Amino acid sequence: MQTRLSPEFADTPEGREAEAILRACVHCGFCTATCPTYQLLGDELDGPRGRIYQIKQVLEGAEPTRSTQLHLDRCLTCRSCETTCPSGVTYGRLLDIGRRVVDERVPRPAGERVKRALLREGVTSPLFGPAMRAGRALRALVPEGLRDKLGEPQDPGVWPSRQHARKVILPLGCAQPAMAPNIDAATARVLDAIGVQALVPGGGCCGALRQHSGDHSGAQRDMRRNIDAWWPHVERGEVEAIVVNASGCGVMVKDYGRELAGDPAYADKARRVAELARDPVEFLADQSEALRQRLRKRPAERLAWHPPCTLQHGQRLGGRVEALMRELGFELALPEQSHLCCGSAGTYSVLQPELSHQLRDNKLERLRQLQPERVLSANIGCISHLQAGTATPVQHWLEFLDQAMA
Repeated sequence: MQTRLSPEFADTPEGREAEAILRACVHCGFCTATCPTYQLLGDELDGPRGRIYQIKQVLEGAEPTRSTQLHLDRCLTCRSCETTCPSGVTYGRLLDIGRRVVDERVPRPAGERVKRALLREGVTSPLFGPAMRAGRALRALVPEGLRDKLGEPQDPGVWPSRQHARKVILPLGCAQPAMAPNIDAATARVLDAIGVQALVPGGGCCGALRQHSGDHSGAQRDMRRNIDAWWPHVERGEVEAIVVNASGCGVMVKDYGRELAGDPAYADKARRVAELARDPVEFLADQSEALRQRLRKRPAERLAWHPPCTLQHGQRLGGRVEALMRELGFELALPEQSHLCCGSAGTYSVLQPELSHQLRDNKLERLRQLQPERVLSANIGCISHLQAGTATPVQHWLEFLDQAMA
């Protein structure tokens, strides 16, 4: 795609990056077939190709409008288009650049600004946990749009106390400890069962929440804070990996090196942290025999698998969990159109509830066709979003594995 960026963007690092991405686009339209919002709305402007053209026009000097902003807002950032694209267009990165430029030029209505600020600062705050507990206790008073985010409190169980020579960092993030602390505890127990100790040195939000809401500088602050918390263990060579058990956070942490490449104080550290980042399925892939020896229960229940977009499209690990679970004696059934997003997408389900619920209903209908007794996934957003629409248990695949070892 030929492009000529306006002078204010042409000589900036982001402008050069955006221009390279735009030049890779061949306008073939394959991406529209795998775009969830295009499938729902049938509008070219609500598909990757249309959004690319809107961003291109803005970077070439056209003035963005509220309509431009709304079309970009409707994107889930699921990156399904990236796995479809024959030219390797990194659409997600271009979207981040485009959204920041548009948001700088198109003021949002006051209500939107308040909602986005509350999500951005509230979820990442230490008060998020107490707020979740209060919301569950006063569920009837919580606005309907937020009620299905509360879920039911679960007992995380006992965190393992054994010391092991093998160690990894287990980041706890921001939303997951408050919404489902059982996922982190289950992950630590699975690691402990194969002789690996999970260290929790602190930190907080991975940066994705702010990154995808247009607060790039805030996202980088989150990244630096996490690097500061993890670096002493990394520098001393105490850990062999940073195991990120929420696939959305995993995408972000693996991108720290690129995001902080221009920061002299953090570039090398960020690159090393990104190199150490592993999804649990990557870390456990060669541990199937050790895991199998510790299995105590092999439930005969029918299991369905919902691969999060951040796992299959963001990290390109599609099929890895199914393969590992198959080695352990479990079969995970995939629904039709498993590549399409469930509608969670971080804060998307709050900011775009109508589209999000349509996507969730479509996903649950396809899962119901499998008649599963349990649905497994790998990201807290997908798990809580799907669980709000079904009575069938939905849980992290590591929780299921932990229970099979109990």
